[in-house]
Amino acid sequence: MSFDKCEKIFDRLSQTAKIHEAIAYIENTDGSISWNKGYHRTIDSPINMASITKLFTTTCILILCQQGKLSLNDKIKTFLDKEIMNGLHVYKGIDYSNDLRISDLMFQVSGLPDYFLEGNEPFEKKMLKEDFYVDLEEMIAINKTMNPKFAPRMGSRSYYADINFDLLGKIIERITQKTLSEVFCMFIFKPLNLKSTYIVTADTDYVPNVYYKEKKLSLVKFLRSCPASGGGVTTARELMIFIKAFWGGKLFNKQVFEQLQNHKRLQITFGGIHYAGGYMYLKSGMLFIKKNQLIGHSGSTGSYAFYCPETDLFFVGDVNQGSSPSIPIRLLLMMEMNTRNILSA
Repeated sequence: MSFDKCEKIFDRLSQTAKIHEAIAYIENTDGSISWNKGYHRTIDSPINMASITKLFTTTCILILCQQGKLSLNDKIKTFLDKEIMNGLHVYKGIDYSNDLRISDLMFQVSGLPDYFLEGNEPFEKKMLKEDFYVDLEEMIAINKTMNPKFAPRMGSRSYYADINFDLLGKIIERITQKTLSEVFCMFIFKPLNLKSTYIVTADTDYVPNVYYKEKKLSLVKFLRSCPASGGGVTTARELMIFIKAFWGGKLFNKQVFEQLQNHKRLQITFGGIHYAGGYMYLKSGMLFIKKNQLIGHSGSTGSYAFYCPETDLFFVGDVNQGSSPSIPIRLLLMMEMNTRNILSA
């Protein structure tokens, strides 16, 4: 099978000024179709998962559901301290904090604001100046100073906010009485024999530099701040193993996806991306061309991991550019369109 067009797409991207290193990896379920291409990287080079880490957090929640230790309809006040819950979600003078459910966090329909992109000094801008650590309590305190977008489950759209998954991470730790790193290892890393995938837990952990335009950023402390929402490091090879296991039912009963398919469009800054139960959903296709589903997650540093059920192809990679989150999505969509031609040839 010829991936010449995919190679040309990747090469054109690599020649642009914004891209300093990149990796793209495509494979089907049984590995009989496999292609990868790197630019100053291989499929074994470390990459920052950023928000792809949310798929790992989702996995742990689903496993705990399967074990009967929680339900998606459980109210989060059952698992969190009063200090966290007090004034967490006050919308138009009404306190909805105690009405928040685990599903609200997973589906990004809690209405909670996003400390990463909002506030007096959004974390996205602050991290361009310095690397910094913020604990969960401080993140929550910052979030409480901002106005929620809507009452839980009442918005016409979902609203992407990292705090939703930060809270899920805390819930996982409370239920298991283990650190999130230990839970990831127990539920995911060991069963899948992932040797190069981990959560950043110490300032001495290796974290690849992130490019923001021409600037190289070291974000070890920041990634240590948000283990459940964006603090993972992996390789393209191991990310492929995980994404196959996630959609293939190797980590939990995949029938659970029937409960997770109700998706809503995210805020306008995310273009046409929708959010379902712990994962992103978008469609690839143009006028008069069938639109295929792409389900998975992207990260703000340029990472992506998606599955196309119609063609049984998995797309994993990273462009390592934090200034343009749309770049990996555009690359993904172009790759998906061209793989259709390969499969039909």
